[in-house]
Amino acid sequence: MTKFNAILLLTVILSALFLVRNQYESRRLFAELDKVRAGSRQLEIDHDRLLVQRQAQATPLRVEKLAKDQLQMRSVTPAITQYVTYPAGALAPSTPAVGVRP
Repeated sequence: MTKFNAILLLTVILSALFLVRNQYESRRLFAELDKVRAGSRQLEIDHDRLLVQRQAQATPLRVEKLAKDQLQMRSVTPAITQYVTYPAGALAPSTPAVGVRP
């Protein structure tokens, strides 16, 4: 009978250790899951912020200002427009170049 009691005691102790280990692992995984969810929320916030910044950067007024300041571009006016004309006997190309008026 003492052998049986010793085996039962050993089984109970091993079961208790296994249960404690599983609870610890469960808590560790839950804490890791919580960190990952917080990171995911932060990434979503950053993504939304970047979308708003991209929309703000692409406004027509800002693009025009950058074109004038950094690229030294200027608005089209009739005074600076050059028109290309074809000689009387020449055939016009089938598709005109972009921005060139026949």
